[in-house]
Amino acid sequence: MNRPEDAGDLRLPDLSHLDPATRERIEQTVLDIFSQREFHRVGLIEIARGANVSLQTIYKYYGSKEALLFSTLDAQLQRLADRMLDHLQGIENYKERLRKTFWVSLDFFEKNPRVLQILMSSVYINTWRKQGNYEHRVLFGTFIKVLAEGRASGVLTDEVDEKTLLDFISGVIWRSVQAWAVRGMKDPPTRRAGALFEMLWRAISKPD
Repeated sequence: MNRPEDAGDLRLPDLSHLDPATRERIEQTVLDIFSQREFHRVGLIEIARGANVSLQTIYKYYGSKEALLFSTLDAQLQRLADRMLDHLQGIENYKERLRKTFWVSLDFFEKNPRVLQILMSSVYINTWRKQGNYEHRVLFGTFIKVLAEGRASGVLTDEVDEKTLLDFISGVIWRSVQAWAVRGMKDPPTRRAGALFEMLWRAISKPD
């Protein structure tokens, strides 16, 4: 049997015909189980039992364990994107827009530690990349748009492009929430969000 990282291209399943309540039970079960054990230690039968659905339903709508996990992650990242877009409404000051984007990202992982645990321990990155939605278009597009606005207005450095800026910011976000999880989820990063953002701002903004 091929390991997940050797699989061919994956595509997210069409779940439009799956009952929303059933989908919610399945996704919550995925978050519960995959956040506790690595990918290869989870069986579809326990997902089916935990969600109170048949194994046939899992295969019918998702097709594979990889598609089930990545579809659930995609739904969670969409929630983050929606929150980010909602929080950006009405903020005109550029620095505050970027600050809010940074804070919402930290806050999301603090409020959704199961998603964080899955990203840390249950995801084969090579397989996720083949899935085609590794860089969530809405989420990453929102970040890129905010960064592009900053570069276009001359506020942010033009030494690198928006994608490199996003990599830089994402690295700070990811390391912050990862360290928080490893250290027993004490002292949440949002408590230091202001200081962390000001450090970031000094690194990516043009000098006055």
